[in-house]
Amino acid sequence: MSEIVLNVEGVDLLDFLGKNDAKLNLIKKAYPKLNITSRGNSIKITGDKKETQACKAKIELLIRYLKEHESLSEHDLKDMLNGSNPFDNKLSKKQNGNSIVHGKEGNPIKPRTVNQKRLVDLSETNDIVFAIGPAGTGKTYTAVALAVRALKNRLVKRIVLTRPAVEAGENLGFLPGDVKDKVDPYLRPLYDALDDMIPLDKLNYFMTNRIIEIAPLAFMRGRTLDDAFIILDEAQNATNVQLKMFLTRIGPSAKCIITGDLTQIDLPRNQRSGLFRSLSVLKEIEGIGTVFLTEEDVVRHRLVKSIIKAYKRMDDEDEQTREAAKRQRELNRSSNIEAAE
Repeated sequence: MSEIVLNVEGVDLLDFLGKNDAKLNLIKKAYPKLNITSRGNSIKITGDKKETQACKAKIELLIRYLKEHESLSEHDLKDMLNGSNPFDNKLSKKQNGNSIVHGKEGNPIKPRTVNQKRLVDLSETNDIVFAIGPAGTGKTYTAVALAVRALKNRLVKRIVLTRPAVEAGENLGFLPGDVKDKVDPYLRPLYDALDDMIPLDKLNYFMTNRIIEIAPLAFMRGRTLDDAFIILDEAQNATNVQLKMFLTRIGPSAKCIITGDLTQIDLPRNQRSGLFRSLSVLKEIEGIGTVFLTEEDVVRHRLVKSIIKAYKRMDDEDEQTREAAKRQRELNRSSNIEAAE
């Protein structure tokens, strides 16, 4: 039996323990064989020596995180208790630096991970940036925040947000209403991001006066987009022809961010995503940057990261199976040729 007493110093005790000890109870749940109690600013851990040492190390990690970030959400706490190291990819408050923009409630919107910060930095030094990564990594949200900042700082005169109008594995059939009514469901995530950053009356003014324009990708043909911050979202669902068309719309005073998730392509089977080709063809051009986000950048529910990893494992296994089958077919073909000779 081992007993360890830890002093919680340098952080707000309520931030560490949580309201009604909610966070402390999560720690207790993660170590059910230990007796963990709190008195004043001390945490006492009693139980098996190996487990008490592991719990001590985890609590010290939580305290360090709280000191650097000045907040510890239950989401982050659960991630750390499940084995995630928040210092692998999360930014400290000092690293985080200035906010990109302030939301409509006055809350600062900042990059939360290393790769999100890299996206911000690349957008400042490149006129076109590709942000590639799985769902929940903040690609679109960060891009919209950068666009809103550019508009507020008068670096651009308008924002143009566009997406391919491709159904995600469903056939929605006929949609009623005018053109706007038909395409709005495809563009909803862009509206959601704007809703967080711009008061409704001001957003309506911007939309009415075409200072902010949201339109399907097909509507970009024939246009020149200048003095604008342009975002092409869900670019994995654009064909090669569409992506080339879009990239050649950009005017001399425009900035552009193209986001995409190469694991969620909703194009018909006979069509290949143009995003693959664009990343290959344009990678050496100066002024075009690329950032690849991973499951470690996920800022949605903690389970999203696990879901992405699970599907990635399955995809890797399927790829190995296909490669093994291909090799077997080649061996069989070689054997048949030898037998015929």
